[in-house]
Amino acid sequence: MLAVLAMLNWGCSTTAPVVGALAPAFTASTIDGETITLDELRGQPVFLSFWAINCAACRLQTPYIQAAFEEKGHEIQFIAIDSVDSSGAVQQYTEYYGLGFTMALDSYGEAARAYNIRYSPTNFLIDEQGVIKYIRIGRFMSQAELLAALDDYL
Repeated sequence: MLAVLAMLNWGCSTTAPVVGALAPAFTASTIDGETITLDELRGQPVFLSFWAINCAACRLQTPYIQAAFEEKGHEIQFIAIDSVDSSGAVQQYTEYYGLGFTMALDSYGEAARAYNIRYSPTNFLIDEQGVIKYIRIGRFMSQAELLAALDDYL
């Protein structure tokens, strides 16, 4: 009985990452078929956004991320992780909107569980040492707001 309860709780983590803590490690596949891990990105700041195509707030935020990527992509790694949609759907979305930042897939929801994602979008700013500096649940309301957060926290 105890083993069954442990298995049921495996996917129900209630511990969310907090500002000041190390960001949980993750591995994800990009829509280009590459594998990325947070550990490989150490040494550079990371903007990490959990999103989905069918999320209206996510779609409204996407142009702000693209604009920030165009301005700061040489300083910060931008990664959007989708745990819901297929590779083909994300590829089509990326091409249609001309997105240049990294789009990754979390097909089994492992990264979303590690970050205790309950709402999309959820955004994290992670510094060069892998420490979470800022968490935003919900979308950025403007490009200026996103850029200000990047400047303030990274």
